[in-house]
Amino acid sequence: MSDYREMWKELGLDLEAHDQLLAVIPQIYGDVYLSQKNRPEGMSYLDFVMSEIHGLRVKELNDLKASGGKVVGTFCLYVPEEIVLASGAACVGICGGADWPSDEAERVLPRNLCPLIKSFMSFKLAKVCPYFESSDMIVGETTCDGKKKTYEVLGEYTNVYVMHTPQTKDDSSRRLWLEEVEKFKNEIEELTGNKIDSLALAKGIAMVNAKRAALKRLNDTRKANPVPISGKDALLIQQVAFYDDPVRFTEMINKISDELEKRIANGVGVFEKDAPRILVSGCPMAIPNWKLHHIVESSGAAIVAEEACIGHRYFRDMVSDTGTEVDDKLGAIADRYMKLDCACFTPNKERINNILRLVEDYKADGVIHYSLQFCDPFTVEYASVDKALKNAGVPVLKIETDYSMEDAGQLSTRVEAFLETIKETEGVVL
Repeated sequence: MSDYREMWKELGLDLEAHDQLLAVIPQIYGDVYLSQKNRPEGMSYLDFVMSEIHGLRVKELNDLKASGGKVVGTFCLYVPEEIVLASGAACVGICGGADWPSDEAERVLPRNLCPLIKSFMSFKLAKVCPYFESSDMIVGETTCDGKKKTYEVLGEYTNVYVMHTPQTKDDSSRRLWLEEVEKFKNEIEELTGNKIDSLALAKGIAMVNAKRAALKRLNDTRKANPVPISGKDALLIQQVAFYDDPVRFTEMINKISDELEKRIANGVGVFEKDAPRILVSGCPMAIPNWKLHHIVESSGAAIVAEEACIGHRYFRDMVSDTGTEVDDKLGAIADRYMKLDCACFTPNKERINNILRLVEDYKADGVIHYSLQFCDPFTVEYASVDKALKNAGVPVLKIETDYSMEDAGQLSTRVEAFLETIKETEGVVL
């Protein structure tokens, strides 16, 4: 990693603070991931990506910028990456999943705010995220009040563009959202200096659809019993989807799926056959937020699916590419993103139905509803999720936490008790 120090310096990173961050992540990654037994061989690619998470990928982005290209940083699924890629720019996720010293963010934000929001503000203010510093524009979205107001503050430190996301799914909201998509296209054209025509949009749509199809194919293998890949590894793959080059990532994930499908044919799994199968539902988990998955799978259960932004919500739906004109394709993009069932919507029966469908499709024995502290949309919506799952006879455990490890012991105890309840109910042997 020392080969990248000059690049980090040119980006304006605080090298001393950045060194401290890079010293922590490998230890966490080793404890959580490299300690696993019988991992798929294809996961070596993800190990490489993580070893270069602030190195090679950042260099690729800066090489693009040196050749006249642009980099667009994002936080949310609502930003249409198809449009970014159609312009020739790169689209990357921004750091926001670590318990970086929150006093940086608390200089400008209240303490009782979502950990994800405080995390990305701390990364920016402390200058330790090369993706922040490489981005020519940061795209925010109004999926919650905390983010909406924080983007005003963030705009004092970097170039921020905000998309106004809908809160309902009626016809008027769809029209307003289509206007936002059209304005975003115009903004990206202005940023890059490149006209986005129908052919470019078709290419961007195909690229993102292929990535989502690869993720769906991989996640379909998790329906098998025994499960051929751990939930931790599947989570990591879904996290890296927001950082890696999309074409390369798609190719590598399809290769891993080839291996997993062979494992299924040979009856090979990473857990004992009939290990308790858990669906995680709720808030997104950005790198390196691996706490819950590690606790659950260290307790003997297998996480088989994620109903989350880093999970099925991202790859479930594709963009239709049937129209030939720019307006047709923008309309198709708007329609696809209106299918997202984020907790910001009201009412949000689609999410409830999707959770129940995932429980059935992945034969989940129970659901863990995961919320970050002070995330009002997901914590409030839990009541509806809990009611629907209990009516369906599905055990559910509510977990509300942050990025620190201070509650790890308590969470382990609660998870173990939850799995014991599943064992008693269904006769699963732990």
